[in-house]
Amino acid sequence: VGVGTGISLPLYGQNVRIFGTDISEAMLEKAKKRVAEQGLKNVEGLAVMDAEKLEFPDNSFDVVMAQYVLSAVPNPEAAMDEFARVVKPGGELIILTRVSADAGVRRFIEQTLQPVVRPLGFRTAEFAWSRYTKWLAGARGMELAERRLIPPLGHFSLVRFRKADVAKAA
Repeated sequence: VGVGTGISLPLYGQNVRIFGTDISEAMLEKAKKRVAEQGLKNVEGLAVMDAEKLEFPDNSFDVVMAQYVLSAVPNPEAAMDEFARVVKPGGELIILTRVSADAGVRRFIEQTLQPVVRPLGFRTAEFAWSRYTKWLAGARGMELAERRLIPPLGHFSLVRFRKADVAKAA
């Protein structure tokens, strides 16, 4: 989700089947060109879609990957609900996202800079880790598998959520 110009598509293994979405048709045109030029046969499709209203049936994908998407959509929780809806039981939702501090000096700095960076599209101070854990508490069947801070300052995190596999739990 949020495949943009497809810059990360060549980094996926050829054994990984990919269907990419983005809200911007112009970005997807660049992604389509990249797929054609690099012969990325594992990219099965690219489509214009809203991350908050994905046009896929429930339980469609083994993995949903969203890089730098949540801080760009109007309602991040609605987007995460959609990601969780379309991932199969036993599958994972993987996000690479900004995570602001919940407290301390870094939180103070982020909140102080917010009036300057918000007009540039950066909503960093709105995305403390507690926002993600609050979503997780209300997301039925989802569990935190991993949170990995991304250097140098841990301002970004790679977060893996796993959808409970009801068949295995029974």
